[in-house]
Amino acid sequence: MLKKAALVLIVLFIAIGGGAASVWYALHTQKGVGAISVGPWTAFPDIGSVQADPYTNARIVREGVLALGRAEGLAFIAEYDSSGQPLLRQCSYRIEGQLPVARFWTLYAADQSLNVINTRKLRPAALHSHQVLRKPDNSVKITASSHPSPGNWLLTVGNGPLYFVLSFYDTPIANSTGLSDIAMPHIIRGNCNA
Repeated sequence: MLKKAALVLIVLFIAIGGGAASVWYALHTQKGVGAISVGPWTAFPDIGSVQADPYTNARIVREGVLALGRAEGLAFIAEYDSSGQPLLRQCSYRIEGQLPVARFWTLYAADQSLNVINTRKLRPAALHSHQVLRKPDNSVKITASSHPSPGNWLLTVGNGPLYFVLSFYDTPIANSTGLSDIAMPHIIRGNCNA
């Protein structure tokens, strides 16, 4: 009798623990159900629409975000650089290349909960399309680091994981046909502080 009860408890523990772990993974990973990836950037195009899967809806509820609808825009998140290394706050990065067509876009450095990093300085860890300098071919080069840099500089501070969130507003890439062959900027790691 005791042997059966212990076996039932083990089975329940495995079932509940395994189920909880799989849901946690599905909600915390930036790649997975409903995601599309372009280089190091990942987006959930169905977020905020009626076609969103249950995991995407649960992600919206968990993060407490106001999701953009397909007609409004699309947000891309990067947690790795272009070589596949995790982004770290203590490292500097160059974000360079072409950006998809959009009426307006924003880029910010985020913590693990995807909130803007608090720099404790007057300069926020965010940029937008109306304040960046562009190259003659309309591409951008942005340096993200804790040290000032000439040109476009995105301030990052602290240690630990880093995420870049690049949101495009009023853009044709928000519909399914615009995602087929878009170009996104590369994220290239520079020096890291010890």
